[in-house]
Amino acid sequence: MRLRLGVSSCLLGAKVRHDGGHRLDRWIHDTLGAFVDFVPVCPETECGLPVPREAMRLVGDPAAPRLAGSRSGHDFTAQMKDFCARRVAELAGEDLCGFIFKAKSPSSGLHRIKVYDERGIPRETGVGLFARAFQEAFPLLPCEDDGRLHDPGLRENFLERVFTMLRWREMLAEGPGLGELVDFHTRHKMLILAHSQPIYREMGRLVAAGRETPLPDLLHAYQDRLMAALAAKTTPRRQLNVLQHAAGHLKTMLTADEKAELGEVFGHYADEHVPLIVPVTLLNHYVRKYGVEYLARQVYLNPHPIELKLRNHA
Repeated sequence: MRLRLGVSSCLLGAKVRHDGGHRLDRWIHDTLGAFVDFVPVCPETECGLPVPREAMRLVGDPAAPRLAGSRSGHDFTAQMKDFCARRVAELAGEDLCGFIFKAKSPSSGLHRIKVYDERGIPRETGVGLFARAFQEAFPLLPCEDDGRLHDPGLRENFLERVFTMLRWREMLAEGPGLGELVDFHTRHKMLILAHSQPIYREMGRLVAAGRETPLPDLLHAYQDRLMAALAAKTTPRRQLNVLQHAAGHLKTMLTADEKAELGEVFGHYADEHVPLIVPVTLLNHYVRKYGVEYLARQVYLNPHPIELKLRNHA
């Protein structure tokens, strides 16, 4: 299967901004685009507004804001909500694995969008109308905005979830049974542990009791816990625990010098002298050298294309 991501159209260079411009993001368009089929969406133009147009802003109650023209005050809320309902229904058939929204947009912004009260004073507590509708319709899909993707940790976390969603979709497409779910859970063990041991234990109990639960309910519950686990922020300490756990599967095979080398590299990572890609690369080398099938099948060691360099700064 090919990875499909929704994205705000302006981030791909489409001149759909209110001023007739765009916000082309080269990393999204060029680097990520080599591995992704994008499904672009511009709520404001697709709901019928022209280019150029009056700038928009959110006003009123942050929990249920209205979309209004910044100068005219004209209310575009009904027009936008009609579009959102229609477009979200269409996107249900696109097999999206996630969405990248445009930061600060009153229609597509995901975090801290300004909402103006009756005195014209803004509070950064809102969510864009389309972004809110999308999340309500697809609560398990990973979502992020372009601004936050400049943070290496947030970028890696988002794409780790996105590529996991792709693998999950691939499994579902095969018509899985309990055995396939057990295999998926086994292959993702270390990846999940790097984020949340408590949720991993919950998932283990779900799988262990799988024969007692109707398969559709089991798969839905597992996916919910999977995405919750991976959304939890990892830390160098959690990563180090997983690296040491993986090394435990090699301890009877490595020479004394190889064990010392692995320990030194782990120490350099713990002291933040090298990024995560360094110990992971060394582990992959030993896994291949000694043919350790269990580790070779662990998604943790290769969770996304290396060309994206997501672990080079983690």
